[in-house]
Amino acid sequence: MSEIRIIDVHQSVFAVNDAIAEETRRRNHEHRTYMINLMASPGAGKTTLLLKLIPALKERFSIGVMEADIDASVDAEKMAGAGVRSIQVHTGGECAMDAEMTRQAIEEFSADDLDLLIMENVGNLVCPAETDTGATLNLAILSVPEGDDKPLKYPLMFRVTQAVVISKTDTREYFSFDDDAVVKRIHACNPDSKVFFLSAKTGEGMEEFTNWLINEIENEIR
Repeated sequence: MSEIRIIDVHQSVFAVNDAIAEETRRRNHEHRTYMINLMASPGAGKTTLLLKLIPALKERFSIGVMEADIDASVDAEKMAGAGVRSIQVHTGGECAMDAEMTRQAIEEFSADDLDLLIMENVGNLVCPAETDTGATLNLAILSVPEGDDKPLKYPLMFRVTQAVVISKTDTREYFSFDDDAVVKRIHACNPDSKVFFLSAKTGEGMEEFTNWLINEIENEIR
């Protein structure tokens, strides 16, 4: 009968990832680059929100966008069409970006001259929340059609984000969505999280969110 080896693991399985993430944060701070990790379910409006933000942001900042998907390059093409440097990252079937993927993408960007680096993560509310990418800001989008109970079902996502956008507010009349309840549920996960209600389609709430984001970026890199 073969001998059974027992191995005691004293280091977190995420330790290597976390070390790379911390190095990315150090590097970005050194180069005065603000990095956003944008996370949401498919169809919540990540790309639409970015396309609405870019005109105001690129007046002040040099911007690069990393589009992470399992396949295709349509979102990166949209970003390039909006006048910002963009690369498509295919994750090889992985359901989220990790710190090493992020590091490689930043190297491909030659991002030393960028003020703002935005990563549109793979669309889901589970995997992206589990892995630190080294971002300055974790930003989640929750759309009205998804329902106000998502912070109850996916608490980790709302625990690791410093700000949450409630998108597609123009669809309120078609869905049962409780604004007060969703804010309470988000703050139960993270009491310090900022919550914004907006519609990229109508422009409702866009100015408040854009001004807040610009202020956050400038405070970090100036």
